Amino acid sequence: MGVADRLDVLIRRCYAGLETDQLRSETLDRLRGILTVDAAFFATVDPATLLFTSAIADDPLQAVTEQFLDNEFGRADVNKFAALATAPDPVNSLEQATKGDWASSSRYTEVMAPLGLGDELRAALVSGGHCWGVLCLHREDAVAGFSERDLQLVRRLGPHLAEGLRRSMLVGPDAPAEEVGPGVVVLDGDLGVVSVSPEAEHWLRELEPDHRDRQQRPGSSQQPDWARSTGLPVAVRAAAVQLTRLNELPTGVSAPVLKVRTRGGRWLAVHASNLHGRGSPGSRPAEQQTVVILEPATPKQLSSLLLDVHALTPAQQRVTALLLQGCSTRQIVDRLHLSPHTVQEHVRAAFDKVGVGSRRELIAALLGQHRG
Repeated sequence: MGVADRLDVLIRRCYAGLETDQLRSETLDRLRGILTVDAAFFATVDPATLLFTSAIADDPLQAVTEQFLDNEFGRADVNKFAALATAPDPVNSLEQATKGDWASSSRYTEVMAPLGLGDELRAALVSGGHCWGVLCLHREDAVAGFSERDLQLVRRLGPHLAEGLRRSMLVGPDAPAEEVGPGVVVLDGDLGVVSVSPEAEHWLRELEPDHRDRQQRPGSSQQPDWARSTGLPVAVRAAAVQLTRLNELPTGVSAPVLKVRTRGGRWLAVHASNLHGRGSPGSRPAEQQTVVILEPATPKQLSSLLLDVHALTPAQQRVTALLLQGCSTRQIVDRLHLSPHTVQEHVRAAFDKVGVGSRRELIAALLGQHRG
């Protein structure tokens, strides 16, 4: 089977209804049969914030996750995923971005070169105007990097892979009936774990695929793994790292709220903030700490994301958003200056895309079940 045929098979698999982890794993396996990849990083992102919500990384990249996140969210460099997500061309290589001067990239000199890695090919995976994931392919340090043919191949694959990631958010278990409240993770100045609440323990396990075999429940007396390591899920680390960058910006810039779906089907809101306090009398000032809050996302926080997940057009989203607020057809007509016929067309299209047959079912699907 030739390269074109293998690529066509991979594109078809993007529409096979695969869960996120299965899609990512299969994509990387099949890509290695199409082009040379010595190491890869593949993350899903929250389209609103472009923060990573989950990620898989080959060795030796796993060992440098902290440096990678610091570069991505805290420093200037070439080919940042946020820039690629809004660029006319969402795919580029280190070779092309630096015009062959790899050492001009701090990511190369500080992260990649020490691992024996050379050129990297980066892609923001965009579909319907939204970025659903990012892909970074690496090659071992060598004179030759990724070719224009390699970039063209990933450009062709990218939109289909983005669509596969969007659809994967509609696949998986229903959110459990069990209710767990907000959880708190406290980090020190170096973003090491200081303390974790029992509720946060629960959510951390839900965000970390490596902990699928652990059934510890909130309130358990078992010593938390998180208190002994810094192996926090990438969504938590990304929120904390970006906060350190926001601290350098003018006052009034608030940290974004990251929406992430757990492997159990629940949607979480993840956001970071600074803790300020004074030390005890006569002691030196207390070190600034960072708190990351994980809590079930509210319908208001989720509504825009879920409309994007179900691929509603901007016009359909405007109508549906008002419908979710309880507006009648006449009120929607008046607010959007549309004909009743046009409003009904948009409502029927929303029914079809969400897979429901009535307004009540639409509201329940988008606001009641807390899943994609």
